[in-house]
Amino acid sequence: MTRTKKITTTTKTKPARKTVKHSRTPTATPRGLVKQFLKTRPVCKVTFTLPKEAAPEAETVCLMGEFNGWSPDATLMKRRKDGDFWVSLDLEKGRSYRFRYLIDGWKFENDWQADRYEANPYGGDDSVIEA
Repeated sequence: MTRTKKITTTTKTKPARKTVKHSRTPTATPRGLVKQFLKTRPVCKVTFTLPKEAAPEAETVCLMGEFNGWSPDATLMKRRKDGDFWVSLDLEKGRSYRFRYLIDGWKFENDWQADRYEANPYGGDDSVIEA
């Protein structure tokens, strides 16, 4: 009886590459607090966004907090085409900061996406961000 040896071969194939198409139209702008920790400097770049729903009729919004001495004039926010107000700041890493939004020079609003809230001496709460 003759015995035949079965030979099997395997061929390695590379998996098919996925093609990802990127849209040229920008996606929705992130809302709330967006933190970006920089490797080259000991700061956290924070983009603060107050959505239009929080201040639909606002003409001006200022960001006030411990990082600017609670000055109502130090950090004026910009209005986007969608009606949201925004500003970006570099904050020292490893610290927490109290802040609030001042709308049209008389109404305060907290950030809806703050890391936490702390009572202030005026009977309200301040937003707090951990940088």
